[in-house]
Amino acid sequence: MAVGLVKDLLYLEHVVDDYNPENPNRLRHIYSMLPSIDADDVLYVTPRMATHEEIAFIHDIAYIESIARTKGRHARLDPDTSASPRTYEAALLAAGGCLSLADSILSGAASSGFALVRPPGHHAERSRAMGFCIFNNIAVAARYLQLIKGLGRILIVDFDLHHGNGTQHSFYSDPSVLYFSTHQFPYYPGTGWYEETGKGDGAGYTINIPMTYGMNDDDYVFAFEQVLVPVADLFRPGMVLVSAGFDTYHNDPLGGMSVTEGGYSAMTGILLGIARKWCGSMALFALEGGYDPSGLASSTKAVITAMKGRPAFEYERKGGPCRGIVDSVKSVKRVLSPYWGSF
Repeated sequence: MAVGLVKDLLYLEHVVDDYNPENPNRLRHIYSMLPSIDADDVLYVTPRMATHEEIAFIHDIAYIESIARTKGRHARLDPDTSASPRTYEAALLAAGGCLSLADSILSGAASSGFALVRPPGHHAERSRAMGFCIFNNIAVAARYLQLIKGLGRILIVDFDLHHGNGTQHSFYSDPSVLYFSTHQFPYYPGTGWYEETGKGDGAGYTINIPMTYGMNDDDYVFAFEQVLVPVADLFRPGMVLVSAGFDTYHNDPLGGMSVTEGGYSAMTGILLGIARKWCGSMALFALEGGYDPSGLASSTKAVITAMKGRPAFEYERKGGPCRGIVDSVKSVKRVLSPYWGSF
């Protein structure tokens, strides 16, 4: 089965402030890297623009219309998020690119795929742009799969450096979407403590694993193996969606983590293993953060080549998980035990 990839030059037309690390250069490096990947079993999926009705699965109509009014001009949306003349169109295409990729995966044209899009999405709240994000691409895709395509349970995994507050809040009371996040804590945006586990019918369906400065491949793999895999086996998702942020890369200027390309390859392997077991290998990744351009490109390559079954980077253990992540996982398991039992 092919690996689907979404790319489009319109994503480069979302132009932000000169000092902003979330700039078109990120995708230029990724797009320039793609020819180095064997083209066999790669399917380039043409993105479409999401409709306002589709974006409204997650966002308020009034907010969507406010973003539409930025078309053709510059606007400040929050202290670190701005719009340029083509941002509105790029944001619709970013969300729509995830929907196009979802369609390709559901049709069997691709078994898994990576939407290489911007602006990113996981910080975007129901009525607020935030943290470089305009529309919550992965959340819109999850609701599209449920409301339009008839899927039931959706697993969203977020390994960005920053907690996906917008995604968490979108599904905090919803037991049909399991949200799992690893993130540096305390750090922007300040959410994502392990005791945030959902509310009402959604209690237990939000899983946060706070990570501390300097954690590496072994620590992330440990968290995935000890918490994500056993809970996913109980949840049995109909598709795996991934907010793939690479600001945990060891050389990232915004981050403080020590993840390597081999670590991303290993995490991808675990995620694909869940997808193979429960949902016919269907896994959709969408780009979030990552601000070291060369590291972003090589990390993206690690994910895509792992999807192809021929990883370009191997995971080499660094000596096992640190005491900090072992303790954090114990705390997470304790607060989750009322909902998932002991695992």
